[in-house]
Amino acid sequence: MKNLPLHVKIIIGLVAGVVYAFISSAFGWNQFTINWIDPFGTIFIRILKFIAVPLVLFSIISGISGLSDISRLGKMGAKTLGFYLVTTVLAVTLGLLLVNTVKPGTFLDETQRIKNRISYELWANESGNEIKDNKNFLNDPEYADLVLEVSGSEQVIDEKVKQLKSNAESTKEASPLQFLVDMVPENLVFSISNNALMLQVIFFAIFFGISIAIVGDKAQPVAKFIISINEIFLKMVELVMKAAPYFVFALLAGVIAKMADSPSEVLEIFRSLGSYALTMVVGLGTLIFIVYPIILILFVKGMTYKQVFRNISPAQLMAFSTSSSAATLPVTMKCVENNMGVSKNVASFVLPIGATVNMDGTSLLQAVAVIFMAQLHMVDLSVGQQLTIVLTATLASIGAAAVPSAGLIMMMIVLGSVGLNPAWIAIIFPVDRPLDMLRTVVNVTGDATVATLVAGTEGELSPEAQASIT
Repeated sequence: MKNLPLHVKIIIGLVAGVVYAFISSAFGWNQFTINWIDPFGTIFIRILKFIAVPLVLFSIISGISGLSDISRLGKMGAKTLGFYLVTTVLAVTLGLLLVNTVKPGTFLDETQRIKNRISYELWANESGNEIKDNKNFLNDPEYADLVLEVSGSEQVIDEKVKQLKSNAESTKEASPLQFLVDMVPENLVFSISNNALMLQVIFFAIFFGISIAIVGDKAQPVAKFIISINEIFLKMVELVMKAAPYFVFALLAGVIAKMADSPSEVLEIFRSLGSYALTMVVGLGTLIFIVYPIILILFVKGMTYKQVFRNISPAQLMAFSTSSSAATLPVTMKCVENNMGVSKNVASFVLPIGATVNMDGTSLLQAVAVIFMAQLHMVDLSVGQQLTIVLTATLASIGAAAVPSAGLIMMMIVLGSVGLNPAWIAIIFPVDRPLDMLRTVVNVTGDATVATLVAGTEGELSPEAQASIT
């Protein structure tokens, strides 16, 4: 066990966690698991999160202050945002192609779909939304009994949906440039203490790093001090990662124990909404195993398919375990710098921005989930409406970065933008947790890919790494 690579140890921890979850649910140990094992998983995420913010702060400052030519910063920033935008549009487009080809929403029993459609028409009438297709079940005598059944049933909206809807409305009503305002901190101490305000920390770090570089020699004592602190936080990451397999076991065992009380329920978690979940898995898997590796193989000299995953698999497995790009950031930085050969200057600039604004997996989710929910309710979305989804989902990857539950909130806005009921988001809740784990793997892999591309175009891939690749 001691001589195994880290990613192999983490895989063992993941498998052991799943196996234990089945045993725990079969023997009624779930409460014991939640009380005595799950807390260690929570501790692990907390450790990674409290390391992430100062690591972002000091790594960006040390990276930018070390640039000999500040004019490169603007060029590197433009490349970073450009590459992130391209991968986001690619993810949304892939999602739309898959969901329109597979049509997972049509796999449901037709009678239930008709009931769904009737509920949609009732909602549209009550809310004043226009229905743009030609279907009309409310006034069709053939469906009078179903209309009566649906309209007479109790409409219950989950509290989580209500809260998300409230947050979505406040986000939607904000100024188009509100995300720029939200990037500038009012109080640095408050921003550092809140993981949701990572963009503000990045803004300050960039501003501070540029100022150090401009001041020059007089600021070198500060620059050296910051570099030293950054090295300490990196060492903290290294120490925590030694125990990662055990923490991952506790994390996964606890997550499944909270979701199911029997082996059949554990299986149901992975079987519910199967057609939708499978479509999502295919889309996310295509990005992870085909799109990103091909990009790296084409643009990084000597890179092979096997080496791509050998280099970044620890970060991918950590992302799967934690479902948090921010919590995984320390590991991603280590993989990109040590394994991919990306310079610290580039990694410390590109990766923190990516962990905050680059959400390829979330963007693909919005495309697939919105069309899936429309199909469930027999709603035919036009090409124009689907283009609206592409635009809104793409902007969401940047504009919602500082909003808690950003992906779900922006999905509600996307639903509203094409005239669909935002409360439908509750439909995907049963399978969202395991899919969220995969989405985070996509986000982290996309960040690593873009960082490597930026480093390659800037001549910041180390000769040693290139030599080891070739």
